[in-house]
Amino acid sequence: MGRAWLFPMVIAGAGAILVAALGMTITEVGPWYHHLIEPRWAPPEAMFGVVWTIIFALTAIAGVTGWRAMPTPRARDTLVGLFALNGFLNILWSLIFFRLHRPDWALIELLILWLSVLALVLMTWRHSIVGAVLLLPYLGWVTFAGYLDMTIVRLNGPFS
Repeated sequence: MGRAWLFPMVIAGAGAILVAALGMTITEVGPWYHHLIEPRWAPPEAMFGVVWTIIFALTAIAGVTGWRAMPTPRARDTLVGLFALNGFLNILWSLIFFRLHRPDWALIELLILWLSVLALVLMTWRHSIVGAVLLLPYLGWVTFAGYLDMTIVRLNGPFS
């Protein structure tokens, strides 16, 4: 990685840290959350931080890899816009689930989040297979999170 990677990586890293920090400040794992019935296969709380750290690091690298591979400034701007939308949707899910205590609404929002990750994978794939592959753990984790959220809704609903 030369100097051409340095500034984009700093920006992508700062963006990933900002999304993660906002998501963490919104996430309240308190009495409401601890009273939810979770499936036996739900991961321990500590695992979420580890997985998200890895995903955000891979996503930042994928973003720069994809951005550098885009053939035009317009394509690069579109990719950055998709990443910004995805970051917003990621934060919004935490707000809906943890602050509003609405796993049912969060499940609907998670479908939109999943589609935004898929859009990132597909757009990146056209110009950087490596960038797209780096996004696949994110797509897998959001898929898993959706199944977990759906199971929590089924075990605990209705919510109001």
